[in-house]
Amino acid sequence: MKLLSYIFIYRRFLLIVFTLLILLPLPISLRTKEAECAYTLFVVAVLWLTEALPLSVTALLPALMFPLFGIMPSKQVAFAYFKDFHLLLIGVICLATSIEKWNLHKRIALRMVMMVGVNPAWLTLGLMSSTAFLSMWLSNTSTAAMVMPIVEAVAQQIISAEAEVEATRMTYCSGATNRGLEIDESVNGHELNEMKEKTKSIPSYCDDAGKISSKIELEKISVTGTKYRTKRDHMMCKLMCLCVAYSSTIGGLTTITGTSTNLIFAEHFNTRYPDCHCINFGSWFMLSFPAALIILLLSWIWLQWLFLGFDLKEMFKCGKTKTVKEKACAEVIKQEYKKLGPIRYQEIVTLVLFIVMALLWFSRNPGFTTGWSALFSEYPSFVTDSTVALVVGLLFFLIPAKRLTKTTPTGEIVAFDHSPLITWKEFQSFMPWDIAILVGGGFALADGCEVSGLSKWIANKLSPLNSLPVWLIILISSLIVTSLTEVASNPATITLVLPILSPLAEAIQVNPLYILIPSTLCTSFAFLLPVANPPNAIVFSYGHLKTIDMVKAGLGVNILGVAVVMLGMFTWIVPLFDLYTYPAWAPALSNATMPQPTGMFG
Repeated sequence: MKLLSYIFIYRRFLLIVFTLLILLPLPISLRTKEAECAYTLFVVAVLWLTEALPLSVTALLPALMFPLFGIMPSKQVAFAYFKDFHLLLIGVICLATSIEKWNLHKRIALRMVMMVGVNPAWLTLGLMSSTAFLSMWLSNTSTAAMVMPIVEAVAQQIISAEAEVEATRMTYCSGATNRGLEIDESVNGHELNEMKEKTKSIPSYCDDAGKISSKIELEKISVTGTKYRTKRDHMMCKLMCLCVAYSSTIGGLTTITGTSTNLIFAEHFNTRYPDCHCINFGSWFMLSFPAALIILLLSWIWLQWLFLGFDLKEMFKCGKTKTVKEKACAEVIKQEYKKLGPIRYQEIVTLVLFIVMALLWFSRNPGFTTGWSALFSEYPSFVTDSTVALVVGLLFFLIPAKRLTKTTPTGEIVAFDHSPLITWKEFQSFMPWDIAILVGGGFALADGCEVSGLSKWIANKLSPLNSLPVWLIILISSLIVTSLTEVASNPATITLVLPILSPLAEAIQVNPLYILIPSTLCTSFAFLLPVANPPNAIVFSYGHLKTIDMVKAGLGVNILGVAVVMLGMFTWIVPLFDLYTYPAWAPALSNATMPQPTGMFG
């Protein structure tokens, strides 16, 4: 038992050591550059999947192992760790920092929810729409962390308001307080007991429609101090939590900057196929927005049906008086919005810069017409989306936000300086340096696979797959990626699969975008487990959900997501990139010219 205890305590250390030793015969016995690169790839993959080391620390291993194996010199490996992607990320984080600092994200979210109304079904759609919109420009983690406190306040207000009205109604109907409804309020938030009480029979003429149930079942669950009067209240809380978690992920699909996996794909693709010039902010939005919109709507219907039922008559009722729940919900949202006060100068400037950045991204090279990048035709491909991000990002450090004042010895208040919209310290607190290093490690792995010849070896081995239908290859790769991303981080998953899928597409002479686009989108479909991605963990921490709730709901959303992506790959995405034709910008490999095995694995 003591030995087992030591093994458990040092399990991460032992996993790292055994991984290095078990895979060591591969480079020792074969002594080829392909084998040495494969050894590095396998070690990094195991450590990324198990997280025995922090992801960003594992991402530094190629910088150590490639020079030692003689695959790439250290200077060449170092170039992979800072690319155009990182400049784009810096500009986007400047925008996100200002949006969150001045509470513009909260104003947008509350205003959008107020616009859709307070019917439970429409409320959840409003929450999902606003959360998805914010996630297009902010990280899904910060979006979920911002929206969840608002959702929690709404849920608590609904439950407490209905409890008060129900108690008043019972008092009116019976002429005195019904003892069957009295609940001990001394129970604190850390008790894990459940209690059900049933009311005594009461007259059936005191409710809104002239009838009331003879029995009302009350449930009290103290997980985080929340008391659910009925099972429906509990289901509503679950629904609202999952709506936030899933929509914050779905929204990130729509823009290249919306999630790190999209950025990693764009950088990998543009580096591997520099003559394509087909993946930019505008083209990605056109291919992903319809998919994200359909997935969002189907997910809303699925979650609504799973937890509260989908009553079309109730949703589209006209002229009916609002229920207590709807009034309570509307009041909470209205009060939260009032707390923000009138829109401030800093919010207006941030919003203007936000719109300018989006418009410049869309109009740089929209595809269907000439973009403003044509102004720099003397230097084609020099100006990218990162150029726009940096221009706007630097403005956040230049534009004054407010004056800094001080009190003189005479008691006079004078201005002595100004502060910009964001400061460098604030930017640093938002900048995900771990993701930047992780992505750099992925680029280094991809470069190593190319230089060592491992990519060509993989392409040669995968060429027999050209006998399978293309749709089946896309479906298999999408399902594998969707399964893998449930247990590994999204950036690690996409970084691992891109160097494999690119040679696969080249080997079977299929447009690389045909396989890379659905795999990239499916990498974000981490809906099953609380630990699958940060938004899931955030909403799970509020105590309304159990793991089984997320598994049931997430399985349906995963299936819907993969189905919609497959639909898109054979409908609206095809004409955007002429997917049915093997492009000239991709390597022209054939069975005759493809490199033959060198004995790497026999």
